[in-house]
Amino acid sequence: MSERKIINDPVFGFINIPKGLLYDIVCHPLLQRLTRIKQLGLASAVYPGAQHTRFQHSLGAFHLMSETIKHLTAKGNFIFDSEAEAVQAAILLHDIGHGPFSHVLENTLVGGVSHEEISLMLMERMNHEMKGQLHLAIQIFKDEYPKKFLHQLVSGQLDMDRLDYLRRDSFYTGVTEGNIGSARIIKMLDVKDDHLVVEAKGIYSIENFLMSRRLMYWQVYLHKTSVAYEKMLISALLRAKKLAAQGTELFASPALKFFLYNTIGKEEFYNNPNCLENFIQLDDNDIWTALKVWSTHSDIVLSSLSRGIINRKLFKVEVSSSPISIRKKEEIIQRISNQLLISKKDANYFLSTSYIENNMYKKEDDSIEIIYNDGSTKDIAEASDMLNISLLSRKVKKYYVCYLRPEKEGH
Repeated sequence: MSERKIINDPVFGFINIPKGLLYDIVCHPLLQRLTRIKQLGLASAVYPGAQHTRFQHSLGAFHLMSETIKHLTAKGNFIFDSEAEAVQAAILLHDIGHGPFSHVLENTLVGGVSHEEISLMLMERMNHEMKGQLHLAIQIFKDEYPKKFLHQLVSGQLDMDRLDYLRRDSFYTGVTEGNIGSARIIKMLDVKDDHLVVEAKGIYSIENFLMSRRLMYWQVYLHKTSVAYEKMLISALLRAKKLAAQGTELFASPALKFFLYNTIGKEEFYNNPNCLENFIQLDDNDIWTALKVWSTHSDIVLSSLSRGIINRKLFKVEVSSSPISIRKKEEIIQRISNQLLISKKDANYFLSTSYIENNMYKKEDDSIEIIYNDGSTKDIAEASDMLNISLLSRKVKKYYVCYLRPEKEGH
């Protein structure tokens, strides 16, 4: 048997990584960078245990992919060794384009480029370095490979990314409702007409998976405290960017400085190699270090926001089913302006309004098909005897307003 490396993972136990291409990917600096980026960003403000990294998640998704390939092959689905290796490589690399506090970064420092696009750019770069060994993995990742179900395993309703992050995030946050039976789901998977299907006896596991996803979204990913914390970080970075544009000298690592002092849009990111070079130097540490130093900056807006993030003096959050009135918004801005002795324009950094829309199951995206013993298939929404699936596909819209607390309020 060929040599392999074994990694002990608290969620799945021992994960085998075969020597060769897959092991080379795991050791690559671009994947190792993910050890310095937390999977859940600022959610540790709510769940102190959520300290796991994107690297751990990538390994977990890889492990589930290896198991899935084994089960699908055992059911007579023919998968070449080269295809198996390529789909495993694709899942290992699926998150490589994430920056620190992923979505915060996409809204502030890097405009108009998603982490999926950056992932692809980095895969192309590694492929060049590895003399074309990632060619097939990239094809599968981009859904340009004839066997479509392989792409579904990397990105689809029941992809390995979701199966790992729900299970892992549930484990590290302690939110047990998210603990899906990933092993059972994987055992139930099959392929029909080049489309992933789930055996009928796995229907309850799928219902449980969709419910868990919904609970994890509202309890963890969209938790109002995490939302508030994220808004503060966005405000701090936008303020830093504004000060940089005015020529104010700000402390920052070279990589962070590059994004603060330059306006980077999509075209720039694709055409100026410095963008990618600096991007891969960024991780959570750049942001935390800057915030620590900024918390004593002479600019009251930047220092107040930075101190709030560092010392967990969080914005107050109100969630409602309708948007905030203009009058209430005006009142809050006026109060903040008086409280911090800043202009009303600057007070806007301390107020954020947004809405979040969430529906957990969109049939159009990529349906989950249930297959019966006679070979017929039905979409889960029709096959399920739980009312919940129709509820799950209903859109939920919540309006958030986050703002600096009045002085007398603690937190």
